Amino acid sequence: MIRIAIQAKGRLSEESINLLHESGLTIEEGKRKLLAKCGDFPLEVLFLRDDDIPGAVAMGVADIGIVGMNEVEEKNMDNTVVHKLGFSKCRISLAIPKAAEYTGLEYFNGKRVATSYPSILDKFFKENGIDAQIHKITGSVEVAPSVGMADAIFDIVSSGGTLITNGLKEVERVFLSEAVLIANPKLEREKLEVVTQLVSRFESVERSRGMKYLLMNLPEARLDEAIGILPGMRSPTILPLAQKGWCSIHVVVEERELWPKMEKLKAIGAEGILVLSLEKILP
Repeated sequence: MIRIAIQAKGRLSEESINLLHESGLTIEEGKRKLLAKCGDFPLEVLFLRDDDIPGAVAMGVADIGIVGMNEVEEKNMDNTVVHKLGFSKCRISLAIPKAAEYTGLEYFNGKRVATSYPSILDKFFKENGIDAQIHKITGSVEVAPSVGMADAIFDIVSSGGTLITNGLKEVERVFLSEAVLIANPKLEREKLEVVTQLVSRFESVERSRGMKYLLMNLPEARLDEAIGILPGMRSPTILPLAQKGWCSIHVVVEERELWPKMEKLKAIGAEGILVLSLEKILP
């Protein structure tokens, strides 16, 4: 049995639970529970604040956790990043009042900068020779300049809408983040085997995203042309049809390439083209 820590509420919590569900894991109902068990996998889920997850994993309260890379970097605890999950992407940026003239990083010399990520910012400023005052604030960082608490902020940015609302503009992108799976580096072999199995399930879900399963009938005389259009994950599957001179092609393609490929296939005589969604792809 292993224990995974995930965020108790919010977007990261929802996306983490969705990933577990897509990976075939059924979690007990009731989000208000601190601890929930998985009925069909040796896993239990611990619901925590996101900034508590790196510490819980480092201390062994949880074996693994799903958390933003920004929290891993900020806490700088004894965690191992096992797998990048590709969701909850964001950036941590420096922002200043919209009316201020930005002249480069030297702008921040002598300035007061409010942030919930003082460690990441301190490291960045030191690497770039900037002497600024860093003020740690928890929550509502973006209002600090308007109330006179700071000259600038260093905060998470997704769309940038919150900055605009508060009269700020983004001037430096400092740290790119996404959800990652972290683990206690001292896990025993039996738990590592379960983690490996879990990561394999995650990867199968990730491989299926943005992919479609394409089936069609085609005259055998045009087969070489179709194969040139449709390189699959390895190569297309070709099956003979009962009607002489015809075959069936099965292939997995990227969704962004779907329409151009279908149009080319139609032009060389493909018929009965079917497009199916994929849920899992195992290597």
